[in-house]
Amino acid sequence: MVERAKSQEETRLRIVEAAMHLHEEIGPRATTISAIAERAGVQRLTVYRHFSDEAAVFKACSAHWLNLNPPPDPQGWVEIAEPFERTKIALEAFYRYYGATRRMWAAAHRDVAEVPALQEPMEAFANFLASVANDLSARFGATGKARERVEATIGHAIAFSTWSDLDEKRKLTDAEKVELIERWLRGAFDPD
Repeated sequence: MVERAKSQEETRLRIVEAAMHLHEEIGPRATTISAIAERAGVQRLTVYRHFSDEAAVFKACSAHWLNLNPPPDPQGWVEIAEPFERTKIALEAFYRYYGATRRMWAAAHRDVAEVPALQEPMEAFANFLASVANDLSARFGATGKARERVEATIGHAIAFSTWSDLDEKRKLTDAEKVELIERWLRGAFDPD
């Protein structure tokens, strides 16, 4: 009985990892249960024995991928009091993360509107980013128009889409990206 449970868990993991790799390679929208089964070396029915539907596969895949690729931990910059330095350290961490995980994030962002099962994990990540951005913005102590500009700049700067645009289209290094964002932030305090 123990061997059977172990075998079932191994099969489940193969299915989850097959889905994860397909999501990264061809995107969630193009990933079918049949393709997952083929990649995992099992029958379609075996996938459905382990997961009730596509949403359950996506949920397990997202959890597994995030466990293997956790986003930056805000504890890494919580002790830094100076707001520009704190933001710099946070952005450097996120930009390294995006660089290491770009294929999955690009596929997820491209397909999220068309794959309902992907919307919940993407919303959870967006909420995490908003929380980090709010914390970073609050450290500046800006008020009025400057506060709005700081919040907009940091919210934009921490997004994968911004990193991706600056990386792929503008060909900036991570250091150049962070320097540009710092300039934007300093400009937020310029009088109108």
